[in-house]
Amino acid sequence: MHIHWLQHVPFEGPGSIADWARLRGHTLSSTRLWANDPLPSPATADWIVVLGGPMNIYERDRHPWLETEKRWLREAIDAGQTLLGICLGAQLIADVLGGRVTRNAEREIGWFPVRRIPHGAPPALIEGLPPEFEAFHWHGDTFALPPGAVPLARSEACEQQGFVWRERVVGLQFHLETTPESAAALVEHCRADLTPGRFVQFETEIRAPADRFRSLNALMARLLDNLGQLPRRRRNEKGDRLGRP
Repeated sequence: MHIHWLQHVPFEGPGSIADWARLRGHTLSSTRLWANDPLPSPATADWIVVLGGPMNIYERDRHPWLETEKRWLREAIDAGQTLLGICLGAQLIADVLGGRVTRNAEREIGWFPVRRIPHGAPPALIEGLPPEFEAFHWHGDTFALPPGAVPLARSEACEQQGFVWRERVVGLQFHLETTPESAAALVEHCRADLTPGRFVQFETEIRAPADRFRSLNALMARLLDNLGQLPRRRRNEKGDRLGRP
């Protein structure tokens, strides 16, 4: 299987997703959007992973490639591709699918529990995931549930922590791919976000022991394994194409 990821800043990469892919013999490629890399045809990848980033999806003036990226994501979804969006990536996909992205009532930065929503996601996708688990967070925005999507999880600070659309598009507001190195990079480049808040932890809490990240990454691996077992829908299935706004 070939996995292509979209990366928005140099310091926020695929983390443990790349390790998972290599261990299973998958091939990888990427587009560095901040560097204006050209986007390939979506058909060249079996999976597309849309990573996080410190920008907001509506900052088109500062990051004009955001509109190009959203058009490409629409093309990929219309073509029946499997997509996984994380944090900003989930917000971009939600927006493309018709779910409005807005400021969340609370900023959520650090380690906080996430609770699965019963009877929401396909059972095969969440198999082996506990009803509640600790996740890593770094966001100030949130998304509304896109039409036709089912909710995946919530937290105390954020009602929409994930969604699944037609069993092949998954959006996660939280992070399971974060490693000690990527958490340190976030702290280094986004330290200005760490102002006091109900759900904002100190830098010392964010830089957690390695076993905490290993537990996090094990959940990411299980979710990816599960996603790989779901049936892939093709574009010619009835009603699979998105309507144009």
